[in-house]
Amino acid sequence: MNKESKRREALLYHAEPTPGKIQVVPTKKYATQRDLSLAYSPGVAEPCLEIAANKEDVYKYTAKGNLVAVISNGTAVLGLGNIGPEAGKPVMEGKGLLFKIFSDIDVFDIEIDTENVEEFIQTVKNIAPTFGGINLEDIKAPESFEIERRLIEELDIPVMHDDQHGTAIISSAALINALELAGKKAEDVKVVVSGAGSAAIACTDLYVLLGVKVENVLMYNSKGLLTKDNPALSDLQLKYAIDGPQIPLAEAVKDADVFIGLSSGDILSPEMLLTMSNNPIVFAMANPNPEIDYNLATETRKDVIMATGRSDFPNQVNNVLGFPYIFRGALDVRATKINEEMKMAAVKALAILAKEPVPEQVNVAYGATKLGFGQEYIIPKPFDPRLITVVAPAVAKAAMESGVAKNPITDWASYEDVLRERMGNDNKMVRLITNRAKLDPKRIVFAEADQLNVLKAAQIVFEDGIGFPILLGNKEVILELKAELGFDADLEIIDPKTDEEAERRNRFAKSFWETRGRRGVSKLDAEKFMRERNYFAAMMVNEGEADALVTGHSRSYPSVVKPMMQLIPKAQNASLIATANMMLTSRGPMFLSDTAININPSAQDLINIAIMTAKTAKMFGIEPVIAMVSFSNFGSSTSESASKVREAVAYLHKNHPELIVDGEIQADFALNPEMLQEKFPFSKLAGKKVNTLVFPNLESANITYKLLKELYKVNSIGPIMMGMGKPVHIFQLGASVEEMVNMAAIAVIDAQEKESKKNKITQ
Repeated sequence: MNKESKRREALLYHAEPTPGKIQVVPTKKYATQRDLSLAYSPGVAEPCLEIAANKEDVYKYTAKGNLVAVISNGTAVLGLGNIGPEAGKPVMEGKGLLFKIFSDIDVFDIEIDTENVEEFIQTVKNIAPTFGGINLEDIKAPESFEIERRLIEELDIPVMHDDQHGTAIISSAALINALELAGKKAEDVKVVVSGAGSAAIACTDLYVLLGVKVENVLMYNSKGLLTKDNPALSDLQLKYAIDGPQIPLAEAVKDADVFIGLSSGDILSPEMLLTMSNNPIVFAMANPNPEIDYNLATETRKDVIMATGRSDFPNQVNNVLGFPYIFRGALDVRATKINEEMKMAAVKALAILAKEPVPEQVNVAYGATKLGFGQEYIIPKPFDPRLITVVAPAVAKAAMESGVAKNPITDWASYEDVLRERMGNDNKMVRLITNRAKLDPKRIVFAEADQLNVLKAAQIVFEDGIGFPILLGNKEVILELKAELGFDADLEIIDPKTDEEAERRNRFAKSFWETRGRRGVSKLDAEKFMRERNYFAAMMVNEGEADALVTGHSRSYPSVVKPMMQLIPKAQNASLIATANMMLTSRGPMFLSDTAININPSAQDLINIAIMTAKTAKMFGIEPVIAMVSFSNFGSSTSESASKVREAVAYLHKNHPELIVDGEIQADFALNPEMLQEKFPFSKLAGKKVNTLVFPNLESANITYKLLKELYKVNSIGPIMMGMGKPVHIFQLGASVEEMVNMAAIAVIDAQEKESKKNKITQ
């Protein structure tokens, strides 16, 4: 995508369909006059009076306890500098979005139109009663230090300037583990810091708390080494200034144990890296270009322990590992501040978590066989679901132990359950899927690339590194649409009907005829079929000229499925083809089967569908808990529909005891743990959170997923084809661009899985 196209896409994202990235939604019923009289006058007077009598009751009756203000004056926005409060607002909204999706904290972003420190402080103090915490953001140094210091002293709610402390906390956790791997002690290491801004100062301050000696630190700004004779240095910088002459950076890194980069790209050369001590620790955190490229550093020295700020390399120092969970823990014990003890608790929790066995969901997300503590894994991954249940409690405990918690937690097991439920409100599955696909992109045929939305999806797939699109359709139309979209990538474009494709078309036809000749397909039929894009595309996958296929946007599902069934063989040991939809619900991902293929499956079919759906869930790192749903509960009906479900469950219990599956059961009992435990405590689903529903027939499954999608705007990924021998996936008619991108990522993951299985067989 060219620069102008990227600009246009970013502007459209923020402008449509509703301007901005966050909104306020009611948390109480408001349908009736009675509801409204409780929400406002006269009912609202009662909590007002309670709070007037006891100010602490504001946490009981209002949203204050889960509300953080993200506050900025726009003087140091990202890499954009002093662009003002209005221009900084999109960044503040983005920070609010991250708070919500990672820790279920609500945010109001506040932009203050002043660069005067005293005015800024007074403004924040005046609005503080609204909030449970204050996150300062994008405020230039040195003013940011004074603003944070004063607000911490003068307010009784948590205050943190994440630009300073976020990177410090995450990199400190990484440093603890890097030092352990290097066999070094904090008090002995020589540290070179490139950068002397607020983040660099905060990082170094925290490293000193870990044991690094101030006299072993050499800190550089853009002018050179910080020295005490420099009158331009702030008091905070003077702490790390040396009493001596200037030393070039190249000289300083000789025999250094640690290099910390918070400056600009490509300033640490391979030659300089070679002069560092054994097992050098390099945190090159400049974005987007690190102080030294990760691959260049690891090629230069095999013993380097490396971290960057980028997501495409191991050991990403990402603030999202910290601030959502630090504020979560602070809010949950109603802390009056975020102190050094709480920050250090977050540091140690992150460091310890990196040494724990990694959940399969995280391995799946990052395409790893088994992530484990070592050079390429010294800090947890941002998608690790354990972060909220590890870091938040650690921060909460530190707040309690340091005497700043007003509402101590007593039942830690229950607290962790609450935290897990909060994470159910956020769906990271799309990010997990796309991240997994990007680790090993595949060639994907888009069989309807002359449709504008399909081409948009292909563009996103290519530009996001999910896969390598092969565009099928009218070449002239595709080129016109590419120009309209600013999609200037040089990709293969194929029109199966043209003369230039005659040789390949005939070759495909011959191969198809040879496999289907005894099933009523003549050679002439085969040649005619190959002029149709779906048959041609399927043969590309069959013949190894593409790795995966997505189609179906402009044609009905049955008409697209037919050629796939004719051309693509079933997977080994698969007795039928079925589909599952992954529904990204408020309770987390839910798999629904079979949503598109089998109209009235038999008991044996349901057995196979359940097993295949379980495998699909596991492919995404989710341990399936399967409810075989019906209109009846555990034998309450003798109808054929209920009986076949019961028969399937009995077989699975006997022959697949490893599966958590039960039924027949009504959907409300399956999804309501309290009802299930009360009425059917004997069920294998009792005490479990159901995440997979297998339906007795196609109509119930299809109707359910489409109702969820349309009535509640639940994102749907699917139908995911199960039982196919090749990675072939079919869009629903009229699928959105987002849905098609997600399905393309699924197709890539499917191709990765099938390739991995094939390699294991041949080894």
